[in-house]
Amino acid sequence: MPFFPLYLYFIAAGCLVSLSIFYKSKNSPFYLKIFSAFLFLTLLEEVLALYLNSIGKTNIPLYNFFTAFEFCFYLWIINLVINSSRVKTIIKITIVLYAILATVNILFIQKIKTFHTVTYSLGCLLIVIFCIYYFLELFRLPKSTSLTTNPAFWICSGLLFFYCCGFPLYGLINYWSNISKLVVTNFDRIFTILNIFLYTLFTIAFLCVRARKYTLSSS
Repeated sequence: MPFFPLYLYFIAAGCLVSLSIFYKSKNSPFYLKIFSAFLFLTLLEEVLALYLNSIGKTNIPLYNFFTAFEFCFYLWIINLVINSSRVKTIIKITIVLYAILATVNILFIQKIKTFHTVTYSLGCLLIVIFCIYYFLELFRLPKSTSLTTNPAFWICSGLLFFYCCGFPLYGLINYWSNISKLVVTNFDRIFTILNIFLYTLFTIAFLCVRARKYTLSSS
């Protein structure tokens, strides 16, 4: 049995592929360059969580704060890829309010050593809502666009699928973990599949920038 969970290799692969935007395409979108740094931060967080678990210490506080930051980051990315100035403003306000709510919940309500299911579920809903808006805006564009070469399309597709499926799973994780070990085992398997799918789509987002560059240079 491998030391690292399977999905961690997909995160690492995404990190390596993301580096290509810094030397293969000088005109890569700004949000992709920031996203590359975020993937490396995610990899570091996952490795640290595994280390804490291996030495018998809880990694729940780490996951609490990182997932709260993760939601804020994803919302910010969605803000960068949509066109409506009104919705951009709404998302920015949402980020600030969510950060405050998540911090209060983690520190004072559900407490730091319990996974923040309430604000995690809220974060899932926010990501799903704004991803749906992105797709509505995308399909209403007056000119047709190639989705296969649109990095934002792949990122939002991964986020929408992951958080639609993750909402009922993570929202009840504190309760399900007390039912039986079988539930926890199955949750881990589902978690692995969802993460593999998510980071595969993130990787495609970086690869499609390279594909688009080669197509332009050959014409």
